[in-house]
Amino acid sequence: MKVRQLTFRLLQVYADVVRTGSLTATANRLHLTQPTVSQQLKRLREIVGEPIVRHEEGRLVPTEVGQALYQLSQDLLSRADVFSQYLEEYNRGGRGHFSIGLVNTAQYVLPRLLGPFGQANPQVDVTVEIGNRQQMLNRFERHEDDIYVFSHPPIDDDVLAAPFLSNPLVVVGPQHCRWASVEGLSMDALKEERFLLREPGSATRHTFDAWLYSAGIELRSTQQIASNEAIRLAVASNMGLAVLSRHVVADSPNGVQELPLQGFPLKSRWHFVVRRQRRLPPAAIRFLSYVQGSLAQAFDEPEGKMAVAELLQALETERLGIDLKPASIIPVESGLDPMR
Repeated sequence: MKVRQLTFRLLQVYADVVRTGSLTATANRLHLTQPTVSQQLKRLREIVGEPIVRHEEGRLVPTEVGQALYQLSQDLLSRADVFSQYLEEYNRGGRGHFSIGLVNTAQYVLPRLLGPFGQANPQVDVTVEIGNRQQMLNRFERHEDDIYVFSHPPIDDDVLAAPFLSNPLVVVGPQHCRWASVEGLSMDALKEERFLLREPGSATRHTFDAWLYSAGIELRSTQQIASNEAIRLAVASNMGLAVLSRHVVADSPNGVQELPLQGFPLKSRWHFVVRRQRRLPPAAIRFLSYVQGSLAQAFDEPEGKMAVAELLQALETERLGIDLKPASIIPVESGLDPMR
C-alpha cells in the first residue's frame, strides 16, 4: 500500500461514498461531478491495491479492506477537524502563548490587567519576565519577548510604543515622618536626609537623578537597594526617604506615606512597546485589545485607551505591509534615555 499517496481529499470522498452508498449523492454533497468521484475511487483502489467497495442491493458498501480504510479516513479527518478548530481559535487569540517583559514598577499594576484577561482566556498561556530597565532593554535587543512595558521606551525606528498608563513618581517617608506636615516642603530641606535609591539601571533612579541635576541639588547621603519592595520596607523601618511609583505606595500603604514635596510627583508613563517587524501571536493581539477595553474602567485612563487603539492599528498596518513613517504612527516619549 502506497500510504504516502493518500490525500485528505481522497479520504474525504471515500468516507462520503461509504456514508451515502452512492456516487451521485457524494458528487452532489461535495459539489463534484460523478465522473470525478469515480476517478477518485479508482485512484484509491490503485493506491490500496485491493478492492475497497462492492455493489450490494443497489448501494456501494465497503469491503473488508475498505472498512479499514474508512476507519482510517474517519480518524484522520476527525483529527484534521480538531486541528482546524484549534487553528481557528488560535487565530482569534483564544488559545496560544505570548511573553511580556515588565520593568519592576509595572508589576504592581499589570496583574490587574493580566489576571482578568487570564480568567477570560484560560487557554492562553502568558510568560511574564520582570527586571529593571537595563535588563528589559537587553531582552528587547535580543528579541526575547513579544510585548514590553517601559516607562521610557528605547529610541529606535523599529519601536512602536503606546503610553497606556500614568506612573507618577512620589517622595515617600515613614508613617510618622516629621516632614509630612511641613507646608511648602522643598527638596532643599530634604537633601541632608538619607535617600534610598534604586540601582543605576532603573528608570525610576534615572528620572530622579535627572530631576536632581536639573534642580542643581546634590543629596548628602544615599543607599542603593535593588528592589521597590525592599525600599518600601526600609522606608517603613525609618532607614530613609525614597522616590517610588505612586502605584507601589498604593499597593502596599502600611508603614509609608507620600510627602507633599514641591515639584512632585514627577510625571512618567508606562508604555507598551513592540518591534515594528515582529509578528505578534494572535493571543498577544487579543491581550492588547482586552487592555484597550479595560483601561478607562480599571484605571480611568481614556488617553491610554486611545494610545493602545493606535498601537493596534499600527500593528495591523505593519501586518498588511503598508509603508508608513515610524513617527507618523505613535510618538514615543523619548524622555531621558541614557541607554541609546
